Amino acid sequence: MTRIPEEDRNMMEQAIYLPMVLTVLSRDLTIVENSPFKLRKPYIELIEETMKVIQKELAEVKRYMKKNRLKVEQLKRDDAFTMYIFLYKGYEEHHSYFNPRIRNKVQELMEYYLFKRHFFKNENKMEGVDPRQSSTNAERLKP
Repeated sequence: MTRIPEEDRNMMEQAIYLPMVLTVLSRDLTIVENSPFKLRKPYIELIEETMKVIQKELAEVKRYMKKNRLKVEQLKRDDAFTMYIFLYKGYEEHHSYFNPRIRNKVQELMEYYLFKRHFFKNENKMEGVDPRQSSTNAERLKP
């Protein structure tokens, strides 16, 4: 059983996952920049802006961890598992993560940062819009 509260553990896991998301996006950016797309700029801008958002969130995570004396370090990795040591206010815990679980979580985060965060942001903006205008706009977009 872990002594680490859920909020702190979530922050520590973000310190694991967010750098991985940045690594994947950085590699993808290189591929897009060297691709034969006719219009590369929108893809490049999407990836770069997404990376900026993630970098800001990662900086917040690091500040939180420093302030609360939290630390995460990778101990070892094999084909199936990666082991991390979580240092929490003087306590030490070892956590093993199944590598496919890590990959799936990184994929979920990429989907969120690339697509879903825009949807949620726009959904919040829509709350202040006159519903009659929304339906009028929706009706104009019908085929």
